[in-house]
Amino acid sequence: MPSELTRLLLPGGIAIALAATVGWQWSDASGLAGERAAWRERLAADSATLRSARQVAQGVTDSLAALLDGRAARDSASDRPFIVISIADNRLWYRRGEEVLFETRVATGSGKFLEKTGGGGEQWKFETPRGRLVVQRKDIEPAWVPPDWHYVEAAQKRKLELLRLQKGMEVPAAAGAVVTISGSNVVTRYPDGREVPFEVKDGQEIRVGNKLIMPPFGTNQRRYTGVLGANRLYLGDGYGIHGTDAPWTIGQSVSHGCIRVRNEDIETLFRIVDLGTPVYVY
Repeated sequence: MPSELTRLLLPGGIAIALAATVGWQWSDASGLAGERAAWRERLAADSATLRSARQVAQGVTDSLAALLDGRAARDSASDRPFIVISIADNRLWYRRGEEVLFETRVATGSGKFLEKTGGGGEQWKFETPRGRLVVQRKDIEPAWVPPDWHYVEAAQKRKLELLRLQKGMEVPAAAGAVVTISGSNVVTRYPDGREVPFEVKDGQEIRVGNKLIMPPFGTNQRRYTGVLGANRLYLGDGYGIHGTDAPWTIGQSVSHGCIRVRNEDIETLFRIVDLGTPVYVY
């Protein structure tokens, strides 16, 4: 009897087991399908968000371009020459209406940040200002007066302590000499009374021991010659279109905010661009 009962019950048990297995597999498959559907919904939402963000960003860019194009169009209508500079393309066009009178490559701001070591809240971002500017001044053989950030950057690169020199200060140097200010010069004053002014240029700042000296404004050592080329079109607030002593940087985003061009190009622009010429930067 038991063996007969076993023969009768065994197929049913197998069927039940198979049904349970199929049910579990169906449940797992349904769960996976649900998860996949949820992921598809999330992906669709993320894609919509990404598309929306891209549209907003493009809208801002298009709005600025439209604004500048509108202003440029007014200058075109008046037949007045104007300059257009593209930061993205690192190019400059000098135009009258639809006619391109001159075109060249430029270098623009790097967009990098610099923060003074030790805090104090001083920080700078090196970017070329966008919008409508005007040629306010035309300079011949312009000298560069380095802002404070130049010395902060130079000291950090060389891992030196930055010292802001002031009148009346004497910084001890070798052989009993001192570095101090005499008249319009930063000098080395020797024990016998001799004074030798420092000769400086970009990359050759005044160094005393582990200190990099920041000369005060108004001294000859706070003026660098030959850095900006033969001419500059000054645009205000310290910015300008000028030549360079590093022509290999043209076409790149590497400046501290000004628009660099080749020296031969700034000589051409200086000759053909008038005071008051609008400059559109986008």
